[in-house]
Amino acid sequence: MSFTGSDGTRGARQPQGKVALWLNKQMMRRVRRTGRAMGFNALVLTTVGRKTGAERSSPVGWFPGPDGTWLIVASANGAARNPAWYHNLAAHPDRARIETAGQSAAVTAEELHGTERDDAWRQIVTAAPRFGKYEQQTDRVIPIIRLTRRPA
Repeated sequence: MSFTGSDGTRGARQPQGKVALWLNKQMMRRVRRTGRAMGFNALVLTTVGRKTGAERSSPVGWFPGPDGTWLIVASANGAARNPAWYHNLAAHPDRARIETAGQSAAVTAEELHGTERDDAWRQIVTAAPRFGKYEQQTDRVIPIIRLTRRPA
């Protein structure tokens, strides 16, 4: 299925600036080493920029999906807009990779829709209630992406 997430009209402010970049770099170092950050499992998601074609990396929390897949949430802390990595994945869903706890994998991204998304959302909010708060802060439907390991 396709990526259909659209921006909303209200939401929290996304962290920006040099301090946010510095914090993300520190967090990515930790995630690459330990596989954890922000109080739960995390990974470093590397995407290909939709406009520039340059690689971009972001720390992202993940939740276990079926058959060894990873579920990630484009919450952007409840912001009105989807995070940049979401748009990069939408443009190049088969050119992403992840790193966590000393391991890396090439992955393909797929946005979940309908019942599948609703079931995953319940699982995520049960494991990390803060995501329920993000949903209340914005009027957009927060996308959930399944990452599946690509064959070598």
